[in-house]
Amino acid sequence: MNELTLVLDNAGSTPLYEQIYQYIKNEIKSGKIECKTKLPSARSLARHLQVSRSTVDMAYTQLISEGYIESVPCKGYYVCEISLLYDINMPKKSTKVHRTKPVEEKLIDFTPNGIDLEYFPFGMWRKISRSILNEERKELFDSGDSKGDINLRRNICNYLFEARNVHCTPDNIIIGAGNDYLMTLLCRLMNRTRVIAMESPTYQRAYQVFRANDKSIVTVNVEKDGIDVESIRMTDADMVYVMPSHQYPLGTVMSIRKRNQLLKWANEKDFRYIIEDDYDSEFRYHGKPIPALMGIDNTDKVIYIGTFSKSIAPAIRMSYMVLPEQLMNLYEEKISFYSQTVSRIDQAVVSEFIENGSFERHLNKMRSIYREKHDLVISNLKEMGDLISIYGANAGLHIVIKVNNGMTEKELIDRARAAGIKVYPLSEYYIDGMEKEKNAVIMGFAKLNHSEIQKGISILKEIWKGNGGII
Repeated sequence: MNELTLVLDNAGSTPLYEQIYQYIKNEIKSGKIECKTKLPSARSLARHLQVSRSTVDMAYTQLISEGYIESVPCKGYYVCEISLLYDINMPKKSTKVHRTKPVEEKLIDFTPNGIDLEYFPFGMWRKISRSILNEERKELFDSGDSKGDINLRRNICNYLFEARNVHCTPDNIIIGAGNDYLMTLLCRLMNRTRVIAMESPTYQRAYQVFRANDKSIVTVNVEKDGIDVESIRMTDADMVYVMPSHQYPLGTVMSIRKRNQLLKWANEKDFRYIIEDDYDSEFRYHGKPIPALMGIDNTDKVIYIGTFSKSIAPAIRMSYMVLPEQLMNLYEEKISFYSQTVSRIDQAVVSEFIENGSFERHLNKMRSIYREKHDLVISNLKEMGDLISIYGANAGLHIVIKVNNGMTEKELIDRARAAGIKVYPLSEYYIDGMEKEKNAVIMGFAKLNHSEIQKGISILKEIWKGNGGII
């Protein structure tokens, strides 16, 4: 180190110790100072550079902390083996063969998932969020009630009464981070229930949650006006999971006759319950609004689950469950120790969003936007004539079409994909070997604009060839 050529810049902005540290570090990394080389003592280096001893000590301490040198008692400072050190500033040599990245294929994606976020009320959301944080409400940073904040539960209660004819109290509502969490909580609560009846096809995530919680699933056919209630009677099920306002994925609306039959089935035995998943009931475009199943239940047999994923945004991850009195008492007794899974700040924002009327205005706007898209999809598809049959029209954010051209589901999807269009298989929603539609696909429209919808369906018309009716 007597040949050290470092010239310190005493007038520069970089501290002297850092100049020494950087110089020695770079010399080690470049191999000019080899592994196991002994460095001069802090005293001799300070004398050589005409700086204070503490300046050199600081540089050596930094080099030791990063693994470039080590201090050996009674011997001095030595350079370490640095081949295994990671340096975020040093570019790594790549052993990969670089190939030209292909241009990503731009598809017109008729996904049934997601919503149109172009019209999300960012301004109001930001205003509410800022207002809540400016108030310095310290309680929002505490854990809070396991069922969720009372103001939000009260506002949900009022909304359900006005929009869905559901009569409940805030005490019967539980807030949770998504439907999956609430259904898992329900499985813990209903541990004496082993068998659950489900429609097939159905919402696969619900099926997976129930199976993951050791529930046996019996499948029941979906008829034109809803689940086959008589088939449920032939099973050992004590609980049934349904989506009466807009069955997923078929879009079937359960008739009042079937709803009464289902309530009668639940009433025939103690501890029988119906899970009503009302995931997108806000979006009905033609005909009279359909009340929730819980809205006509006078026997306290319906467990209602709703979500803000479709009506506000999926990323909010906020759902709510209304429990019958008997189950809420059981919840308080058995599993109320579960912590609340939704941020209290998010709860406060959503609560104010509902209370100040923003939620209603946003729903009205999105219902109008989705109605236009829905009607555009239907009118364009009808041009295919007898080639197709349309299922689940007039509500929701997707439809199912059956294509009568002799192609299988896979052939329909593959041919569409080759033409730059993405549609989805209905078959993936069937469970337990139930007979599947062999030529039907799912088409969502929420995330597409008008020109994409028209272009996409125009291409499908050409590649599938042919000339349905709406079922």
